[in-house]
Amino acid sequence: MGKGNTWSNDILGLLFNATAVPNIADNAASGPLTNLYLSLHTANPGAGGNQTTSEAAYTSYARVAVARTSGGFTISGTSVSPAANVNFPTATGGTETETFFGIGTASSGAGVLLYSGAISPTIAVANGVTPILTTATTVTES
Repeated sequence: MGKGNTWSNDILGLLFNATAVPNIADNAASGPLTNLYLSLHTANPGAGGNQTTSEAAYTSYARVAVARTSGGFTISGTSVSPAANVNFPTATGGTETETFFGIGTASSGAGVLLYSGAISPTIAVANGVTPILTTATTVTES
């Protein structure tokens, strides 16, 4: 059974822009997340994975914080994308190909993987390469 488009959009608004869903959910916890963390992965982390599953390991890699606001994420219908390009640290060693991205709750460690998706085209990382997820990178709530 699927969700209605309005509810899908409300879920994205709550998660990515900290927008309350009237009479259902709000962002009034004593310490709500102010950022979500984007990650790169060399394979699909899958529904059972976490933020470390197949995570990038090139030298100098780190997750990137993106604000849980409309300045951090753009929501259009039932899809969400970064409001600006997301630049990861420039590789200072190692080679690998990033094929998936993730959106999670932790700056490091296992964390909760909220969404993941394929990167197209994939990103070949080598010394001197700065991986970038563009504003065309999207996830869809369905």
